[in-house]
Amino acid sequence: MAQQKIKKVCVFCGASPGADEVYKNAAQAFGALLANKGFELVYGGGSTGMMGYVADACLQAGGKVIGVIPDFLVAKEIGHKGLTELIEVGSMHERKQKMADISDAFVALPGGMGTMDELCEIVTWSQLGLHHKPIGILNTAEYFFPFINFLDHMVGQRFLSKDNRSIIVEDKAPKNLIEKLLGYNSPKTEKWLDRDKT
Repeated sequence: MAQQKIKKVCVFCGASPGADEVYKNAAQAFGALLANKGFELVYGGGSTGMMGYVADACLQAGGKVIGVIPDFLVAKEIGHKGLTELIEVGSMHERKQKMADISDAFVALPGGMGTMDELCEIVTWSQLGLHHKPIGILNTAEYFFPFINFLDHMVGQRFLSKDNRSIIVEDKAPKNLIEKLLGYNSPKTEKWLDRDKT
């Protein structure tokens, strides 16, 4: 498969630490791996939970971290103060747009509704032909197993094509997931669309 040119990896993940230490460990391992592989981390700019773990680990391993955060969250002092760069935007929509524009690949780590919103939107944009960047799930402790099963259920019920199902790659191991992103081949859509029209 053709190798993807990836410099910046956008990570979607929760502001909560989750119920088990395994999530923290995986986030830290992924953040450190990004730095060690020479990738820059792009994420939501927070300092708590999974967001803080992945950012701190990347920074501690010598990596560059770009946070994108709405100004109303900065005002609540949730923003990380030790990043390479912190970009303030006016809304949650602008945050997703900015992260999408500056990133070369996307990875979801365990998180809540915000994480799922970001993941599903970036997958939808790929499905519509707005981008062909790699999208992956780090399936720590099989956290995403019900979601992955639901995707397959969508295919079975003919609400999602097999090609569009293949947009998302997943793995339990950070190193393996990175390799899948580098070897990613996005399914081709019939035509490109203008994001402003969607």
